[in-house]
Amino acid sequence: MPETDLPLLIDAARIAGRVATSYTGPAAQCWDKPDGAGPVTEADLAVNAVLLSTLRTARPSYGWLSEETEDDDARLSHDTVFIIDPIDGTRSFVEGGKTWAISIAVAHQGQITAAAVLLPMRDMLYTASIGGGAALNGTALRACDNAFSSTTTVLAARPNLDAANWKGVPPQFDLHYRPSLAYRLALVGAGQFDAMLTLRPSWEWDIAAGALIITEAGGTITDRTGAPLRFNNTHPTLNGVVAGGRTVQNALVDRLEPAPS
Repeated sequence: MPETDLPLLIDAARIAGRVATSYTGPAAQCWDKPDGAGPVTEADLAVNAVLLSTLRTARPSYGWLSEETEDDDARLSHDTVFIIDPIDGTRSFVEGGKTWAISIAVAHQGQITAAAVLLPMRDMLYTASIGGGAALNGTALRACDNAFSSTTTVLAARPNLDAANWKGVPPQFDLHYRPSLAYRLALVGAGQFDAMLTLRPSWEWDIAAGALIITEAGGTITDRTGAPLRFNNTHPTLNGVVAGGRTVQNALVDRLEPAPS
């Protein structure tokens, strides 16, 4: 049941964090995935393995979607699935940085019901359960809901400001960046930034846990068109993501062009 999943996710995240930090970043074996899909390390695979064992042993009836497990259609026959990114921000991990996260979520009939995002090197554990609020290390979170202006703080990669993405002139705001999408979402849920956006097709495992942290902290999250997010899709991607306090989030979505076909 969803109300019992969050403690499981917290325990699994802490186990996975110990596994991840047993590797030494730049010294970990690293290679590039096919088709320009980015780097992967032996730590990613080790974390994936321990999460698979821990979570599926505890919930054998749940399906499984992870960046580091070859996907198949079996998960589509499950009402409830785990959605996992073993290390979100692998480039930061490889460089010996601290801004990488372990992202774990449960989706039931397309909706995220429990989530944990752990940054082991920063001792930061973001958690959320549906109807139960969001927290950082046990302290409740609340997203900002400020008016949109040129001082609005937005977490996004610079290519998102390309004029082709926007109706008319791109809006002016205070741009910031963090390597991990899950961490960006958690920071917005914590009220440290007004919004985040990523306008490319986004993998579900990058977004799932952070999406619940946003909404349980009182924020709003949709795809780039303003449509609600749904998870465990046949092709596990989302049409971009825009998240923030309701006022800022709505303002950003209103200014965006539809994704090019």
